[in-house]
Amino acid sequence: MSGVRERNASAWLLPAEGSRSDHRLRDDMRRFDDSDEVDLAIVGCGAGGGTLLQRLARRGWRVVALDAGPFWDPEADWVSDEGGSHHLYWTEPRVISGSDPVPLGSNNSGRGVGGSMVHFAGYTPRFHPSDFRTWTNDGVGADWPISYDDLRPYYRDIEEELPVAGDYWPWGDPHGYPQRPHPVGGNGEVFLRGALKLGILAKVGPVGISNGRFGNRAHCIYRGFCLQGCKVNAKASPLITHVPDALAHGAEVRPNSMVTRIHIDERSGRATGVEYVRGGISHVQRARAVAVAGYSIETPRLLLLSTSRRFPAGLCNDFDLVGRYLMVQGAPQTAGRFPAEIRMYKAPPPEVSSEQFYETDPAKPYKRGFSVQTVSPLPITWAEHVCAQGYWGQALRAYLRDYVHWTCTGALCEFLPQPENRVTLSDERDRNGLRVAHFAYSQCDNDRQLMAAAQDVMERLQRAAGAEEVITIKRYAHLVGGARMAADERHGVVDADGRAFAVPNLYITDGSILPTQGSANPALTIMALAARIADRMADHARAG
Repeated sequence: MSGVRERNASAWLLPAEGSRSDHRLRDDMRRFDDSDEVDLAIVGCGAGGGTLLQRLARRGWRVVALDAGPFWDPEADWVSDEGGSHHLYWTEPRVISGSDPVPLGSNNSGRGVGGSMVHFAGYTPRFHPSDFRTWTNDGVGADWPISYDDLRPYYRDIEEELPVAGDYWPWGDPHGYPQRPHPVGGNGEVFLRGALKLGILAKVGPVGISNGRFGNRAHCIYRGFCLQGCKVNAKASPLITHVPDALAHGAEVRPNSMVTRIHIDERSGRATGVEYVRGGISHVQRARAVAVAGYSIETPRLLLLSTSRRFPAGLCNDFDLVGRYLMVQGAPQTAGRFPAEIRMYKAPPPEVSSEQFYETDPAKPYKRGFSVQTVSPLPITWAEHVCAQGYWGQALRAYLRDYVHWTCTGALCEFLPQPENRVTLSDERDRNGLRVAHFAYSQCDNDRQLMAAAQDVMERLQRAAGAEEVITIKRYAHLVGGARMAADERHGVVDADGRAFAVPNLYITDGSILPTQGSANPALTIMALAARIADRMADHARAG
């Protein structure tokens, strides 16, 4: 525990008397002037931006993170209510198209300090070693310019800092977790029962939810509102796991600051700062370097908006790669009804999981695979699940009254990167007069086969556990890609260190740099990448 505290004291910086935020830290936060040339300006303060902020503040860098949303206060801003929590999402206008358009504005992007981890379910698995070599091993996707071994120590560090609770993990690179798994609720018991009958190996966790007191953070109380912002601070997010420590080391977080352009010196080709709007007034923050961590829609959008004589088609877009290869995961959900009450909400939503189907199976007609985990939709989301089956009126009301008898499992299918799945700029404009993102998405045959295979496994699992009725809906989760890392500028936007090929002092540290997405939730990998990039940035700085 002492080693974790030495690396990251955020959990001990929260007030000991039980308050959810240290307002003294925020009130006394160091504040830079726009005219100050800070060492680094970070766009976004979520999984990637918040981790980078903390790591470099600890190294003594003068660093500021600008976020378009509020600096959340869990006690004042978050409520135990689905409908009252939509302000946590990025709901600014966007345009979608393609043969399989992806709905935006809910679970796949966040708004405010902490980013989408504020409302993520808490699930924190690692990627597998095979995820970094899908082209070499399977002939699909792309190889990363780094290996799993490059991220292993960062995975371990972040797991300790969140901290992560779970069983020993036998898949990918087998490893343990800092905390023991949480008790299993009704939904998890059903999953384990069905998996046992089908011969599917299943484990509890891993979740970034404290199982026991951690510093001054409370134990999880199993209230079921993980996706609405955890009011007790048991669930990890940069807002409570890394930002307090960053503030204590002299960093600034500047909320409600929408970055609209990255400034470039036309002579040197280097980034000189960021333009942003706050309170309706435009500002420019000077910086020696810039890091973008706005996630997979807003990061490509910002680069495309940052045109200049040197970059007429958008910053770092010499080879028309900005915005391309954006991916989602296929995330079908299967619900099963049981005679006994299950009350699936009384546990962390992702509680029990299997990665038995994660890797490519040579006996199957498709490449790569999927994972399966418990999910626990609350009543509004459950109503959407039922409506997707075509039920309405009295039939819908009957399903809602029956809510406590249902369980739900979800899959994460590894959809493949395709160049035409991309972000461009639409003609529609937002309230700041900026062109909004246009996200076009279409599935390939491999994607559809994975969705069907995952649905079959989940429906068999529910029936094996004793479900009387089974219903499945098709949906998506987790955006990644759009500014991917690669070995050279003809195949990616940034190099193995997250540094833009075209602009030597511009970095990208969010999920947009992932070349592939695996069948794992991406939050832990984004944080691990950001921690690694922080080390590489410090190396670059020492080298001049």
